[in-house]
Amino acid sequence: MRKISTKIDAITGMQNEHRSKTPPCPKSCKIELTGRCNLKCSFCATSKNLRDKQDMDWDFYCKLLRDFRQSGGEEVGMFYLGESMVLPWLPKAIKEAKDVGFPYVFLTTNGVNATADKVKDSMEAGLDSLKFSLNYADAEQFAEIARVKEGLFKKLVENIKTARKVRDEHNFDCGLYASYIAYDGDQGRKMQSLVDELTPYLDEIYSLPLYSQADLTGKENQEHGWTVSGGNPGRNDNRRDPVPCWSLFTEARVSWDGRLSMCCFDHDERFNAGDLNQMSFMDAWHSQKFQDLRAEHLTGDVRGTACEDCISYSD
Repeated sequence: MRKISTKIDAITGMQNEHRSKTPPCPKSCKIELTGRCNLKCSFCATSKNLRDKQDMDWDFYCKLLRDFRQSGGEEVGMFYLGESMVLPWLPKAIKEAKDVGFPYVFLTTNGVNATADKVKDSMEAGLDSLKFSLNYADAEQFAEIARVKEGLFKKLVENIKTARKVRDEHNFDCGLYASYIAYDGDQGRKMQSLVDELTPYLDEIYSLPLYSQADLTGKENQEHGWTVSGGNPGRNDNRRDPVPCWSLFTEARVSWDGRLSMCCFDHDERFNAGDLNQMSFMDAWHSQKFQDLRAEHLTGDVRGTACEDCISYSD
């Protein structure tokens, strides 16, 4: 069985070489091909519209790929905070990444737009991993949390099953996965029915804690009665300490407009480490702003930093 959890744990696990203000080039980088999203999920700060959301410039994307690869990068995600399946040129972007020489190209999607044709084109272009964010137990909860029509939930489930059919019929070498947020209460029981239904179609399904998303959604989620985790502890079965936060040291994220972000949840541009339209990837990765925040995390005390409120949530 394919395991995406092995790759996730390799990124969230900080080795000695990472524990530095100037760590080596990260193995993985998530690239926001678009800031747009077709859902308005209550657990995600994308719905707050705290920044402009457009599509990445193609020439910049090609330049970024080469810069990151030459710097030592090995894996690229075709997403960050937006939903890349809304882009007609997603397969072209995947192929470009493979042509540049990246051994592993991955994508996470909410699945609503992951039709058979789009999945086929993406896998044909060289996609190595496709993961669905399955954060809703049923159509009613989907409509409540994603704030769209209930009928789209059935489409999402059908798209996951169809993706497996596409992979098998064309013998594509692409892993198929799903993750879901482990909300409190009876959500685990409710999710189990859907997990059981989809398990035959996927290589692995795993759960995630509910994040505060840099303290942008924590309060609202707590008002629902849900437990919010501090920082980004990774997946539930292998949680990491919130400080130092691995995301500052082992993985990069680039917004659609070219900003290298220091945070997994930079919905309001607080964590901008540098403009890659004007500087190289490694110059931004080792920028003074990035170094200063890493230094605070390495002390184990992030009070007074942009991370303070996010880390303060506890299970």
